[in-house]
Amino acid sequence: MHPNRAFVWDDEPAMRDFVERVAFALIAVAVDGRVVTAQAPLAFAGDGAPVFHLARANPLVGHLDGRPALATIVGEHSYISPDWYGSEDQVPTWNYRLVEIEGVVRRLDDAGLIDQLDRLSAAQEALLAPKPPWTRDKMNPARFAAMTKAIVGFAIDAPAIRGTVKLGQNKSAVEAAGAIAALRELDRTDIAASMETAR
Repeated sequence: MHPNRAFVWDDEPAMRDFVERVAFALIAVAVDGRVVTAQAPLAFAGDGAPVFHLARANPLVGHLDGRPALATIVGEHSYISPDWYGSEDQVPTWNYRLVEIEGVVRRLDDAGLIDQLDRLSAAQEALLAPKPPWTRDKMNPARFAAMTKAIVGFAIDAPAIRGTVKLGQNKSAVEAAGAIAALRELDRTDIAASMETAR
């Protein structure tokens, strides 16, 4: 997380909405003195716990239950050239939005895994509206059951959720406008719009 307090994101409902939208996390855990990672789709269970799943064959699966872990979810981000600010003595930087979730991992039972899959697909399908949403009711139940045997679900208990929104809030209006205009010229409208909103 960035040490500058100007970039601290502490609006937990907004961070949870961001996580549900991005829904893809880097999971990191210490195993035998080294950090091991995996990438996983992530949602929130009914009790608010972050939940994710991995392929059963993923080497990390056997090391997660009961261990502290960190999930990192990165949103829009971009290199920012100092030339874009239109002022002297600037340095290159990176603007970004991210959330970290830290807690102890617990393996889910079959019902918990299915709930995680349903919540994940429902949240992502909602982003595709007006497309009619896909649900597992469209699958043969035997096929769905066979596919779920190839994955393992996990929850992150007692999660500490923290975020960073580093979008040029520390720059003058003129400097930020220069960076936003340059990003729009590069068709980076996602981060340009976020920078405008952050102001």
